[in-house]
Amino acid sequence: MNFNSDLFERIRIHTEPDAAASPDATPCDHEGCAKAGEFRAPMGRGNEGRYFCFCIDHVREYNAKYNYFAGMSDEAVARFQKDAITGHRPTWGMGTHHPAGTHRADQATMEEDILGLFRSRFAQKSASRAAPARPQVARPTLRALNAMGLDEHADPASVRQRYKDLVKRLHPDANGGDRSSEDKLREIINAYKHLRTIRRA
Repeated sequence: MNFNSDLFERIRIHTEPDAAASPDATPCDHEGCAKAGEFRAPMGRGNEGRYFCFCIDHVREYNAKYNYFAGMSDEAVARFQKDAITGHRPTWGMGTHHPAGTHRADQATMEEDILGLFRSRFAQKSASRAAPARPQVARPTLRALNAMGLDEHADPASVRQRYKDLVKRLHPDANGGDRSSEDKLREIINAYKHLRTIRRA
């Protein structure tokens, strides 16, 4: 293949020698250079999005010496490279929560929720996390506890003590023969029997 043929000469790009910067062109940012600054070069770390304008010779010289990580320790460079994998956005492991009890995704959304559209949702989530877990109680057991005026956290000793107090108060012998509380007393006795089998009161 002959690279000196007329065919190659016609398609070859001919560059004009660099002329001095015209009045409307951006001048080269290199000190003492009067050429046009046609080529952009980044200003460096801390000045992202800002550029120098250099002529072709000075942009080549600048790029040959440019080091974005100049002045950073090896640990800082390694941390930067690790964060660059995720585009310097915060990440979290699957199923983990923010130390303050709020998931980081929720935290980010709350910070962006300028109009307060999601406040009630986040308040409910926080309340559900803060509330202690209620024990699972079967409906008959719950009815028996309600009959005796106890909640689902009652232990066998408190069930026994409550039963004794109620029997003393509702028994006809304690009421001078009044039988109006017999139905309630029967309900208490049945409730206690049920709880004895469940909680070994």
